[in-house]
Amino acid sequence: MISLVAFDLDGTLAESKQPLKESMGEALADLLAVAHVAVISGGDWPQFQKQVTSQLPPRADISKLWLMPTTGTKLYTHRNGAWGPVYAELFDDDVKKQILTAFDTALEVTGFKPEQTWGNRIEDRGSQITFSALGQEAPIHAKEVWDPDFAKRRVIRADLRKRLPDLSINMGGATSIDITQKGVDKGYGLKKLRDASGIPLEQMMFIGDAIFPGGNDYPAKEIGLRTVCVRDPNGTLAAIAAVVACLS
Repeated sequence: MISLVAFDLDGTLAESKQPLKESMGEALADLLAVAHVAVISGGDWPQFQKQVTSQLPPRADISKLWLMPTTGTKLYTHRNGAWGPVYAELFDDDVKKQILTAFDTALEVTGFKPEQTWGNRIEDRGSQITFSALGQEAPIHAKEVWDPDFAKRRVIRADLRKRLPDLSINMGGATSIDITQKGVDKGYGLKKLRDASGIPLEQMMFIGDAIFPGGNDYPAKEIGLRTVCVRDPNGTLAAIAAVVACLS
């Protein structure tokens, strides 16, 4: 029996850094009527507010919604009329400096410096440092063609792993690389969700667009969750409809 359905965000529920479409908001409301729902992504809490919470219809039962920014190193729930953190695991300043230096060096050595960028390329999310190759505000069309097969980011990640052996380095979204504490990935986050919610992993399902070795959704499969790999939000809508039909 599935009690909770967890989702990746960018590429699964919405296009990269874009708000949920109305159809997806309605689909999640349907799902929340029959199960708990979690969203886990590398983005920080303000991104979740922009993309998810502000786009849900009033009928959505948000008391059953679990939001997990920065790959699950933070957890937010809606209690007593407001969203608030359940926990947040933050880097200290020395580790942040090491990460920023490693990024600068790795990009210089690997040569992946695009001619045009939009906004900051490195974002400090407290519990996660995220590199966005084209900048945080890059248009979708540019992001989709920069590294569709993850080949460029695999090279950068390999160099970063040599410089930061005690941290976790994962590829996410269309152009991103996320750095977190050692052992932190979506599998780690989903185990934290199990502990916070009381829902065992055996009763969870995960839906994402990067459920393949090296993809940042793959750890959900590695910890034993039932998974559904989708190509885009349209595939997610079809998957949600099937789950709702089964659970109703």
